[in-house]
Amino acid sequence: MYAVSDSDAYPSEREAVQKLAPQPKNIQETGLSENFLGDLLCKHLHDAGVLDLSRLAERMALTGAVVEEVLQFLRKHGRVEVLGQAGGQALRYGLTERGRTAARDALARSGYLGATPFPVSAYRSLLKIQTIHHGRISARDMRSAFGGVALPEGMLDQLGVALNSGRAIMIYRPAGTGKTYISSRLIRLFAEAIWVPYAIAINESVVEVYDPQVHQGLDEERQNPLLLDEGIDRRLRCCKRPIVITGGELSMEQLDIRYDPYSRQYQAPLQLKASNGLFIIDDMGRQRMAPGDLLNRWIVPMEEKRDFLNLGGGRHCELPFDLVLVFSTNLNPLELADEAFLRRIGYKLHFNYLKADDYERIWRQECERLGLAYDPVLLRYVLQGLYESEGMPLVPCHPRDLLSMALDRQRYLGGSGPLSPLELAWAWQNYFVQLDFNG
Repeated sequence: MYAVSDSDAYPSEREAVQKLAPQPKNIQETGLSENFLGDLLCKHLHDAGVLDLSRLAERMALTGAVVEEVLQFLRKHGRVEVLGQAGGQALRYGLTERGRTAARDALARSGYLGATPFPVSAYRSLLKIQTIHHGRISARDMRSAFGGVALPEGMLDQLGVALNSGRAIMIYRPAGTGKTYISSRLIRLFAEAIWVPYAIAINESVVEVYDPQVHQGLDEERQNPLLLDEGIDRRLRCCKRPIVITGGELSMEQLDIRYDPYSRQYQAPLQLKASNGLFIIDDMGRQRMAPGDLLNRWIVPMEEKRDFLNLGGGRHCELPFDLVLVFSTNLNPLELADEAFLRRIGYKLHFNYLKADDYERIWRQECERLGLAYDPVLLRYVLQGLYESEGMPLVPCHPRDLLSMALDRQRYLGGSGPLSPLELAWAWQNYFVQLDFNG
């Protein structure tokens, strides 16, 4: 069976997935045609040469009964032949000349070679069952997820309410106030496991969804692929809820299904890989496209909770838009869009500079992390002798950076022990841009 998160907070969702996607026991229950499965099996044999039933079932993520039915279909049409047993064990299968021709034709149409895809109609239902908008986050959950993180008063509750609303969130201004860090930490609130298809079949097109860089697989007991075990469809991988963070490198092409003419394969867009999870667009306004174009891309998904993806050739596919969409920017939101559009984004959260008490808490945390004794006199020097004298605002990332740079200098000079005001002053001078070109 699949192992979910330690808490397994919402077992009813797993039961719903089990009911929606049990292991198929025959071709009909896969939701795919004999010809589709036959082409995929031929491609696997073309790639591997000779395989037994167990290896075919493993490669195709199907039970032995289904693979055996596909083999019978292919033998009937003269595409597969039995090549005898390997070491007196299982029967081996290979392609006939007709089968090799069929495999080459199939590869010319689609270069996909992997687990059997999950039908898009069932995938739509799967996304709805596993929705991230379950509205179960409490104030206690927020404090647990952000324990030890210094945030302005009331910010945690604002975030919690925004997450439960199911609407998009914009976190803005100024630089260095921890927007990206706080946004990425939100995934801790969603600990339950979900099931992600390796690929989905949209008519005859196969779109790869599972991405090991996005989807963190959870441990699962390996079932005997030849048995008709009860359990969830092996075409689905048990994973943690995904988080996708993209910044200035984001392009409009990454937000639609991409077709590689060389490999003849389709790749899912970023927001589809983030389904049932978080999609954070960082550094909003610094992407390769105009901010208005990027924001307009989300109007229909935000309002109607569905996304329309283009497969080329006039073909489109509608899928549920189930994720927490977070925009993070250092810019004034009114520079990115007009008020009419901003109203479509449910929550606009302003991350401001710190107060002295919040700064002290972060300073203490960083001292503990770095193995330094907390020195209130040194902190007073930093706050009054550096920040106040130069009119510099208190920013959450500064304690980490200043202390680390002061330690770098201390090690370089062969010193050790508590840091001195001189070392912090040196770090300060090297951390901030100095505009005095006459000195």
